Amino acid sequence: MEDVVTRSIAPAREPQMPTALRQRIDREFTNRWNDEWGGRFVLHGKGAAPGAVRLDGNDYLAVTGHPEIVQAQVNTLRQDTGSVVQSGVFLLDGHPAHQFERAMADWVGKEDGILCQSGYLANMGLLQSIADESTPVYLDSLAHMSLWEGVRAAKAPGHAFRHNDPAHLARMIERHGAGIVVVDSVYSTTGALCPLLEIVEVCESAGCTIVVDESHSLGTHGPQGAGLCAQLGLTSRVHFITASLAKAFAGRAGFFTVPACMRYYVQSSSFPNIFSSSLLPHEVAGLHATLQVIRRSDDARQRLRDNTRRLRASLTDAGFPIHQGSEQIISLEAGSEPAAMVLRDMLEERGVVGAIFCAPATSKNRAMVRLTLTAGLTQAELEHVENVARAIAPVVKPWEWPIARRNRAARLQGASAAHQANFQP
Repeated sequence: MEDVVTRSIAPAREPQMPTALRQRIDREFTNRWNDEWGGRFVLHGKGAAPGAVRLDGNDYLAVTGHPEIVQAQVNTLRQDTGSVVQSGVFLLDGHPAHQFERAMADWVGKEDGILCQSGYLANMGLLQSIADESTPVYLDSLAHMSLWEGVRAAKAPGHAFRHNDPAHLARMIERHGAGIVVVDSVYSTTGALCPLLEIVEVCESAGCTIVVDESHSLGTHGPQGAGLCAQLGLTSRVHFITASLAKAFAGRAGFFTVPACMRYYVQSSSFPNIFSSSLLPHEVAGLHATLQVIRRSDDARQRLRDNTRRLRASLTDAGFPIHQGSEQIISLEAGSEPAAMVLRDMLEERGVVGAIFCAPATSKNRAMVRLTLTAGLTQAELEHVENVARAIAPVVKPWEWPIARRNRAARLQGASAAHQANFQP
């Protein structure tokens, strides 16, 4: 009884929330939590059981735990006793972080680059430095949220163009004027490949700057993994390349290229770079070692391509509508959030772990279970995923998902238009 009384008169740990905040939570979240999610967080399933096939990470080349990377981190932790934790703008030219920046820039074929704490901050910081209130910025409608937030930070007018549609981009530029065009090389929710050559040609003809986020192609595409720009021979025609180093690099950092003449301008104008602490020495050492591993990982890149082709073909044969992508990211777009939760749970119960993506990472009612493939998947693991997909298909009926219906309607419309064109007088 004494404990109950003591607890009842103890001061509250938190003050009462303001009315406006409570109303916002009720308006934007409470119904979603209770009605759509059933009182549990949409992104949290039961977790990976022992032996489950994990398709919910981004370590595309399976470099985590590589002995060279681990040893580089350990050596730095043991030897470094004089480093100071401070903003990266204070680091002198000979600092290991700058050595890594220049190694990265040289790898992708650019003059210089800036290391950031995350890909999100890299995109925000770059766009804040190169756009302003008078700069129209044109973003693919599926561009990563960090790119949209960079436009917001720059207070620039942002214009969305239809996904992977260079012709629509050209019309938008004609309407609003030359500015900055922003695309992902491989789109993070669908695995769609950007028609980068066509986009670059539109930019050049209109006098636009182009920014390419290579988060999901750096390490996996191009010579020595130098990215899609390098693979297509477009590096010298692209102004800025950005990337998260939490994908193929399996680290915790971001990076963007800059011409050497812009280095100190960016460091004095990009708020994420000015007001964020630099990476720790062992993190930089690990990333630098990872770069060397990635450059010589052609075998892993080939395994990743083989795994991607195999699983995409198997899922398509099982009736899953994954036509919107082609790369190592596979979107199982169930539609509603409850439908995505059911799909995720059924996969997990059978030992396959994916990740739910929903608003704000996707458009409303386009929730999905995203599967990300790696070079480390074994033939037995791939076969298990294929067997699970075939087993659950009659239950989840992917051919009835909204995306499958839209695709059928588009095909019929296209066939009808072609038929009519053939009979024009």
